[in-house]
Amino acid sequence: MNTQTAGAHMAEELQSQPAVWAQAVDLVAEPKLLPRAGAKVAVVGCGTSWFMAQSYAALRENAGLGVTDAFAASEAFVDRDYDAVVAITRSGTTSEVLELLGGIRGKVRTIGIVGDTSSPLVDAADDVIALPFADEKSVVQTRFATTALTFLRASTGADVSRSIADAETALTEELPEELVAAEQVTYLGRGWTVGLAHEAALKMRESSQAWTESYPAMEYRHGPLAIAAPGRAVWLFGELPAGLDADVAATGAHFEHSSLDPLADLVRAHRVALERSLAAGLNPDLPRNLTRSVILGA
Repeated sequence: MNTQTAGAHMAEELQSQPAVWAQAVDLVAEPKLLPRAGAKVAVVGCGTSWFMAQSYAALRENAGLGVTDAFAASEAFVDRDYDAVVAITRSGTTSEVLELLGGIRGKVRTIGIVGDTSSPLVDAADDVIALPFADEKSVVQTRFATTALTFLRASTGADVSRSIADAETALTEELPEELVAAEQVTYLGRGWTVGLAHEAALKMRESSQAWTESYPAMEYRHGPLAIAAPGRAVWLFGELPAGLDADVAATGAHFEHSSLDPLADLVRAHRVALERSLAAGLNPDLPRNLTRSVILGA
C-alpha cells in the first residue's frame, strides 16, 4: 500500500463538507420534490444512508411535518398507507434499495436522493433529488451522507447556518488524545442525533477496524455502561441527559461532549476515524471486506 496516498479521498471529502453543505442548502427546485407537510412518509437506506434516514425521520416528525418512519431498506415495512417513500443512496446501485423501489412502483410515490446521477436509481424512483457535487471516491462515506442530511434538515425549517460554520471549526480544532488513542469508543445521541451516533460508530469500524458501539443516550445506563473503563471513551452528540457525564466519569472513561452543532461534531468523528486508520497503517478509501456499494449477485 502506498502510505502517501492512503486516505487521500476521504481526507479531501471530509474537508469539503462545509462548502458542499452550503451548496445543498442553496438548491431551489429540489426541496419542492420532498413530501408535502402532513404526508405520512417512510425513509429508507442501507448502512450510512439508513442512519441518515433515522435522523431525518426524527427531524421531520419533531418539526410537525407528519408521521415519518425510518427503515433499513432490507427490513422496510412500507405497506402501511404511506404517502411517499424517500430512499437515500449515494451510489444509486444498492440492491436492497432498488428492489424495494421496484416492488412499490405505481403504488406509492417514491423520491430518491442520490449522488451518482448515472445510476439505476434515477429510473427507479418517481422523482430524483440529485447531489452529484457531494458524491465521493472513497468507499468510506462522509460528505454525501452529511450533505443529504443538511439538505433534509433545512427542509424541515431548521437554520443550518450554525452547523455549516461549526463544521469549519470542527476541521481545525485539535483532536483530544483520549479519542485518538481510545481502546474502545461508545457513541450516544438523543432524538435526531441517535442516527449520528450510529453513523460515527460505523465510520470508526469501517475505517480503522476499531471496537465501537452506539446507543440512544438514555439507554446507555441500561447495561452498556458496564464496558466503560479507563482508556475508553463515551462520545455524546447533542443534548446531555442529566447526570450522564458524572456517571461516565465515575468509570474512569473519557466523556466527550462538544458545544458544536451535532452534525459538525460528526465531522470531528470523521477526522478521528481517518487519523486512527492512518496510524494503524490502513487505507479508509479501500477498507477491508467492503466496496462502495453492495450489489447482490454481482
